Amino acid sequence: MYLLQLKIPNLFFSIEENEVWNSARRLILAFTVSILFCGAIAAVINWKKIRPYLSKLYKFRSLLYQLVKRDFKAKYKRSFLGIIWTILNPLLTMLVLTIVFSSLFRFDIENFPVYLLSGQLIFSFFSEATTLSMGSILSAGSLIKKVNLPKYIFPISKVLSSLINLFFSFLALIIVMVITRAPFSWTMLLAPLPILYTLLFSLGVGLILSAAVVFFRDMMYLYNIFLTILVYLTPIFYPISIIPDRFRFLVSLNPIYHFVECFRTVAIYGGIPTLWQNVVCCLMSLASLLAGLYVFYKKQDRFILYI
Repeated sequence: MYLLQLKIPNLFFSIEENEVWNSARRLILAFTVSILFCGAIAAVINWKKIRPYLSKLYKFRSLLYQLVKRDFKAKYKRSFLGIIWTILNPLLTMLVLTIVFSSLFRFDIENFPVYLLSGQLIFSFFSEATTLSMGSILSAGSLIKKVNLPKYIFPISKVLSSLINLFFSFLALIIVMVITRAPFSWTMLLAPLPILYTLLFSLGVGLILSAAVVFFRDMMYLYNIFLTILVYLTPIFYPISIIPDRFRFLVSLNPIYHFVECFRTVAIYGGIPTLWQNVVCCLMSLASLLAGLYVFYKKQDRFILYI
């Protein structure tokens, strides 16, 4: 059977019609499973109570925009280089880690700088988004006491601020790929998908942390220790192949590992995330988001007593 192939001049990438069709089927199937999962959850939760609670987000969208804008400006206020630090910071970190790990450990990884930066990009987004979200309710305590507004808007604003920083970090990745002559593939257009998974997962974790730290302030210090451990448990600057087979299942329990691998698949490997990758990432992100909304919804009325 003759297979029609669509060839495009090899300026940046090449596409085969059959590959695109198979990729589309995988994505459609993954989203179908996700929709079915959300439908099952919605049938269990009392939607009549949750819907007006979430609908307030649209009502206060202008406030959300101002909060994100304020955070972004405050981060680079009185800084000589300003927003350029958003690109320089991941580049300098990558440069130091590349020198250290390339000379000391000599991992057999093709284009190690790109491999390192791609993992660092996703992990840094998760780390920053959740850390900022954790203290968002406490920092907005005076406003919460005076104005009746949806309290979850503060963790959301922190996650969105981190998303903007992620965009500039992504530019840093492209710069490194150009310098190291890494191949560009059309699959990079799918990069928003793993970023969306990470965003939803980070938002869920951020909601839980922002509620927990109101009642237990030591959570801030414990979470920083946890992040330090997590960065070494995630194959960011080393290949998963160095982990013995009998322990690799432990890595699979790490949600960040799945988000990092999904991002690397589309951004630097020129591949399509498998159905299993999409389902795992989607279920983890949705489970985190739903758990975060539930915990925050149950605890928010008591915030006023502790902030």
